[in-house]
Amino acid sequence: MIVSTGTASGKSLAYLTPAVASCVDGGTVLYLTPTKALAADQLRGLRELHLTQVRAATYDGDTPFEERTWIRRHANYVLTNPDMLHRSILPRHASWMSFFRRLRMVVVDECHGYRGVFGSHVAQILRRLRRVCARYGSTPTFLLASATASEPGAFAMRLTGLEMDEVTVDASPKGSTTIALWEPPLTELRGEGGAPVRRTATAEAADLLADLVLANVRTLAFVRSRRGAETVALTARAKLADVAFSMPYTGTPLPATHRPEAAKPTTTSPPQAIHWSPDPALDNTIDNDPHNGPDHAPVNDLGQALLNDSSSGPDHVQLKDPNNGPCNSPHHGPSRSPSEGPSSSPANDSAEGPAHGSADDPADRPAQGAAQGPTDGPTDGPADGPADGPAKGLAEGRPGSAPTGAPESDPARPPSRNAPDNPLSWALPDISDLSNLPDKIAAYRAGYLAEDRRVLEKALRDGTIMGLATTNALELGVDVSGLDAVLIAGWPGTRASLWQQAGRAGRDGQDALAVLIARDDPLDTYLVHHPQALFGQPVEAIVLDPDNPYVLGPHLCAAAAEIPLTEADLPIFGPTTTDVLDDLVSQGMLRARPTGWFWTRRERPTDLADIRGGGGSLIHVVESTTGRLLGSVDEPSAHTTVHTGAVYIHQGETFLVEALDLDADVALVTAANPDYSTFARDITDISILSTQRSHPLGQGTLHFGEVEVTRQVVSYLKRRFQSGEMLGDEPLDLPPRTLRTRAVWWTLPASAVTPLAESGIDLGGAAHAAEHASIGLLPLFATCDRWDIGGVSTELHADTGLLTVFVYDGHEGGAGFAERGYARANDWLTATREAITSCECDRGCPSCIQSPKCGNGNEPLDKRGAIRLLNTLLATD
Repeated sequence: MIVSTGTASGKSLAYLTPAVASCVDGGTVLYLTPTKALAADQLRGLRELHLTQVRAATYDGDTPFEERTWIRRHANYVLTNPDMLHRSILPRHASWMSFFRRLRMVVVDECHGYRGVFGSHVAQILRRLRRVCARYGSTPTFLLASATASEPGAFAMRLTGLEMDEVTVDASPKGSTTIALWEPPLTELRGEGGAPVRRTATAEAADLLADLVLANVRTLAFVRSRRGAETVALTARAKLADVAFSMPYTGTPLPATHRPEAAKPTTTSPPQAIHWSPDPALDNTIDNDPHNGPDHAPVNDLGQALLNDSSSGPDHVQLKDPNNGPCNSPHHGPSRSPSEGPSSSPANDSAEGPAHGSADDPADRPAQGAAQGPTDGPTDGPADGPADGPAKGLAEGRPGSAPTGAPESDPARPPSRNAPDNPLSWALPDISDLSNLPDKIAAYRAGYLAEDRRVLEKALRDGTIMGLATTNALELGVDVSGLDAVLIAGWPGTRASLWQQAGRAGRDGQDALAVLIARDDPLDTYLVHHPQALFGQPVEAIVLDPDNPYVLGPHLCAAAAEIPLTEADLPIFGPTTTDVLDDLVSQGMLRARPTGWFWTRRERPTDLADIRGGGGSLIHVVESTTGRLLGSVDEPSAHTTVHTGAVYIHQGETFLVEALDLDADVALVTAANPDYSTFARDITDISILSTQRSHPLGQGTLHFGEVEVTRQVVSYLKRRFQSGEMLGDEPLDLPPRTLRTRAVWWTLPASAVTPLAESGIDLGGAAHAAEHASIGLLPLFATCDRWDIGGVSTELHADTGLLTVFVYDGHEGGAGFAERGYARANDWLTATREAITSCECDRGCPSCIQSPKCGNGNEPLDKRGAIRLLNTLLATD
């Protein structure tokens, strides 16, 4: 069974009740979660039940080795993750014999996170689990819990291979959630081709986090990378430190606020949509329903409108700054941060770092992205640069910052709590020395020790910490009840993730605020200008392909090592199993015997499947001066993240890569503090291997099939952190890499494009721009991220003889994303055209057609031509 309902709807109770009953009756329960944080939270809840019959324990990379033997022998409720199941539990199933014989239930929590290649790996791990259970005579019930998803029963069947019942009706009571769509302002900086650059989402998130904490609003800020989370926390702390040491203050104090009491509403209120743009050319009013609004007093420019406790307020609230009149921008001072820089860390931070150096738990590291694509190929993480660095107080012109001409305070004299001009006396009435105000904000991400993570989780629950900048490690069902607001710095990838993150606030039943802060990206920009794409729309179907031979092969080897494979086992693993087994035998990976297939090699077969990575061998990152092993990067990602000259970030420390030795699988780095970031650039070639499906689309034709992509990193770009200034393009000499994958592509005949060329359209630039924008918008229709896919465009392709635009999966064998694009092509390409058309730039910018990972330096691009080209494809005037 799968229970697919909203956040805080009671899913945990739905599986916890029968699971605990199974333990009381003498059975065992296996609980699977994508993250250690969620497992620790579930363990805390189990222990609070004080049931001596339930012997619960977590079994992951943080578990001390001396405890693991006890868990195998005595625990009857084991909480673990797919990585440990894959690498430790299933290969050593004989040690778990007693546990497997009594296994009654397998709980797969937050299963909507198992998508793409990672989800395909988990699907095969669950099939191996079913096979081991059958060996010991048990047939456990699989109970899956998911956020709201499209077609959850079909997804659960693909994940487990079992027929599924589904529960999708959510009648749980909730408070109302106010959703704000926040677009950062344009800066005076210019990027490639003179394109305007917006202020970064991380800089905006840091400002808002500091303001909300000052207003005593308990807030969680989701940031898309580890480095970004650290940056947001550090910048917000710096702002609070500046406020704390700049007292007394002679301006107007902020009004008192209170956290709402935990309400118990009997009805479910829909989210309240707010569109906010600091652009003075846009309407800066808010549709504010006072009956559904949060129960707060006004706190600052955004908060005064969104956290309004007035039951008779106006329907439209004009945001005003008390010092400077109407507030058309959340930041009146000069912008200090350029566009977001790239991160060498992947975006998905669903895993967390080990405490005891266990090498058996890849859940200790996040999912590595696929190899970076060609013209706009998959990268290893989203763009995220520093926020604004240590700021000089809150953003200029905001309540709480000193007005021009205000006397500067004496930093040696601590402010008095009772001073009438101290605006923080209302917010933190028990603090006489504001020097510890910055301690109200912290960062939470993978890589922290387990005990540090548990301390942070507890501090957020009890209010010791008022603001936490986190990766998606806290997105899943960790109970952090009592939160008032959530900031989401950048589109999280899917509507399901958006509602999961927004649902972290208001978990006690109170009203809540969620702010989606747009990055300088086509999809983010499209969403803040098209709220209808978010509200009232079903969430995406979860895409995975367990029959992918590049996924299935390693798991067949692992299964054969666990228990030799027989003919009776083949239906468990899917219809392509026989063909894949023949290939494995021909490669010498398995040995066929009359009784079945056997693993005969000495190495561990589980090492063949890097379930969160991009495949290939691991490149070890070593500090050259000390020989210290810092970490590892999968081989496809190494070309773009640890090439010679790259800036490499490890747990807050910055290193420069001295050399990348692919033969020795080593990247040598040295500690450094450069003021720039690096971007790898590559060239590509793509050839069509087979066309599986085709159909007409407007004046053109849409295709789906198998392709081979040859990609070579040829240079890297340096960009200064603070200004975004391009410092140079350094050449690289790296071998090409070949990727066999699946793609969706469309073609236009000469009769359709000739009139465009005759009217002065640059066909190559138009196709290139359409390719960039379509890659940016595909994540809205397939459960992927931009770095999961790549693209190529050409005015005349060798295999088609026509103008052709490709978008392909950035994973070996494909991941289902291109196939989803083929199925939703009309909606997808229509949204792409609207995103380009609605952008206010003249020639193209990062918000519409420019790509931060373009191998051709975003040249040539033709914005007007891309619109005409898509009009022609979609058969519109």
